[in-house]
Amino acid sequence: MTGRYFAPEGGLPPQSQILTDRAMFTEAYAVIPKGTFSDIVTSALPFWEGARFWVIARPLSGFAETFSHAIAELTPGGGSDRPELDTGAEAVLFVVDGEVELRIGGDRHELVPGGYAFLPPGTGWSVWNRGGAPARFHWIRKAYEAVEGLGMPEAFVTSDDAVEPVAMPDTNGAWATTRFVDPEDLRHDMHVNIVTFQPGGVIPFAETHVMEHGLYVLEGKAVYRLNQDWVEVEAGDYMWLRAFCPQACYAGGPGPFRYLLYKDVNRQMALPRR
Repeated sequence: MTGRYFAPEGGLPPQSQILTDRAMFTEAYAVIPKGTFSDIVTSALPFWEGARFWVIARPLSGFAETFSHAIAELTPGGGSDRPELDTGAEAVLFVVDGEVELRIGGDRHELVPGGYAFLPPGTGWSVWNRGGAPARFHWIRKAYEAVEGLGMPEAFVTSDDAVEPVAMPDTNGAWATTRFVDPEDLRHDMHVNIVTFQPGGVIPFAETHVMEHGLYVLEGKAVYRLNQDWVEVEAGDYMWLRAFCPQACYAGGPGPFRYLLYKDVNRQMALPRR
């Protein structure tokens, strides 16, 4: 772990390590612990230099249906002028380690840990590591669902520190959400937020809903309810939850428990055609 947010650094465990781990893959949820982020599970992508990717969710039968999620690592000088090949894909970038230069059209942005960017489909963008140390960021992608009568949302850049968390009702700030997009802006069909629990904070009921979730633990530790199981999770772990999978949480401390949360929102349910 380097800095405020957990970021994987790769490597391989020693041959002497015991295999027992917390990794789980079920029909309702998956847990990918931080210990699985080794060198041998990275991917390479076209038109990237000095880059590797830990792909932690992808559209797949019985797994993530609406999105993909990768953690990118750029060596000094690494990056891409052609990062996205799908013109229908929107994206969120969230930096967890190092610094990257993000260009959107003619605008240049320096993103440090906590830096956040939303990129609508068709956006021309590039990202490079101009620094002297590795940089790591989350790259969450979704096929944008356009709706007649609603315009396309604009690209924007902000940061974790620039957005005030909103406390959930009746929680006295023990449970709060950092919302980077206005929930009432229906042009957006995905939200990527940060959820924060103070020590002792809980989700006090089995939350069950239509949204699919991807959760990457940025800081802290907790016990998380996934379907009928309680699972210990900590900074660097990833969880995927199928739509309607019951979830709850207890953050025991000693510090805040925070995770980056994906969910699909604001669209009518697609119906099968015969």
